[in-house]
Amino acid sequence: MADSPDKAVPGAPEDAKKDSSRDAGTERSARPAGLLPDRARPHAARLEKAVLGAMLKEPESCIDLAVEQFNRTDVFYMPAHREIYRVILALQQAKSDAVDVLSVAQKLREESKLEAVGGEIYLAELMDSVATTVNLESWCRTLLKYATLRRMIDVCSNGLLKCYDADADAGQVVEEIESDIYGVRGEEASRSIVSITELVADQFDELMKIFKGEHEVGIPTGFAPIDDCTGGLKPGEMFVLAARPSIGKTSLALNVLRNVAMNREKPRPVAFFSLEMTAEQIARRILCTESQIPESVFWNRTFQYSDLSRMTGAVDAIRKARIYIDPTGGLTIAELRAKARRLKAQKKIELIIIDYLQLMHADGRTESRQQEVAEISGGIKKLAKDLNIPILVLAQLNREIDKMTGANARPKLAHLRESGTIEQDADIVSFLHRNREESKGAPAGASVEAEWIIEKNRNGRTGNFKLLFYPARMEFLPAAPCSEDFAPQAKS
Repeated sequence: MADSPDKAVPGAPEDAKKDSSRDAGTERSARPAGLLPDRARPHAARLEKAVLGAMLKEPESCIDLAVEQFNRTDVFYMPAHREIYRVILALQQAKSDAVDVLSVAQKLREESKLEAVGGEIYLAELMDSVATTVNLESWCRTLLKYATLRRMIDVCSNGLLKCYDADADAGQVVEEIESDIYGVRGEEASRSIVSITELVADQFDELMKIFKGEHEVGIPTGFAPIDDCTGGLKPGEMFVLAARPSIGKTSLALNVLRNVAMNREKPRPVAFFSLEMTAEQIARRILCTESQIPESVFWNRTFQYSDLSRMTGAVDAIRKARIYIDPTGGLTIAELRAKARRLKAQKKIELIIIDYLQLMHADGRTESRQQEVAEISGGIKKLAKDLNIPILVLAQLNREIDKMTGANARPKLAHLRESGTIEQDADIVSFLHRNREESKGAPAGASVEAEWIIEKNRNGRTGNFKLLFYPARMEFLPAAPCSEDFAPQAKS
């Protein structure tokens, strides 16, 4: 139902026509001439009157119920209704006067706005316009729907105006418009308050399905001990994998990407944002790992044609995978948001991998590098929640770990480089650790030991897990069997 400012709502009393005509002239906002229809925006004058009438009729219960649905005056289309709603909220918050027709009229009179909204007679008409308030929540939801549509009209019309600015930066305009649209959507999502009564039965069913193996907790990484400990890569979570340079964090991330995107039972679309390597380098590394043929044999020309079938088989397998690579260097959090949203909408991606966090930039100027990293980290976590998919983000460790010696020379949370907020924002913080010198002297095709350390797990256990790293083909595999010394540790 959408009322027109110069036409009464179908089935509504005749005075709705008067309300509309009185307020129509002040509601119109700027719009690009000739681009949008010159007509009233979606609204329901009759329901606006009903909501305000219910608040005046039964203020003790109806005001709180309405505010639960919305607390913005622009949910009302009619300027007079906006003023009345604003005064009702002000009186309720002040708690000095009862909220009724007389107190609202007095407040409006003090502000010299009583006559503009129709006087005491109109306030009395509002209260008399409803016989029962039982449907107030439904009325509020309808008004909220129309308010959302009006906000989208504003966003789209402003977007058109920005597009007509020939001097504007196209990328920035697209980002601004996307942000505005997602702002409207995010506001709708954040408004929902759900009683635990409505949730607990569903969650019990979910837990039983997980227990019976009927429901997947998160996306399997392909490393069973890690998945047993963390539940996999869960929607909305930020999973940090940190290491010093040349330890193999990119290789491990690409192994996870390959395990997810090329899973035989359930392959999933994955986006890989590489700020360090080119798209061609990433594709080449995945190809060599999948074919089990070291890249070095091509450089030193020792490739055997007998291995050609393995290489072509790997090409065929990878071509079927839904892997999307973005090699943009110096990526900003705004650019990441825009690209990730499009990939989620168009390619239905289920996992994002970022290599690596400290190479990203914040959207604007910041006072320090620590503050910039904090803004990036918070932006990544928010993106994971907004898109409801996991984000595996690689991070760099500081040099303090290099100064440690002995059996206890393993990374800790304090070694995260440049910002402690990474630890706060992340749901899971893990480290990749191994002896770099071991791989230098390892025979071709041999493996070296490594550890994947889960140091923080917001919703589960922590522990250290042994891996085997094959430097020639840049591949990590779980070490089996796993000794008790590296079994998952319960959180204290």
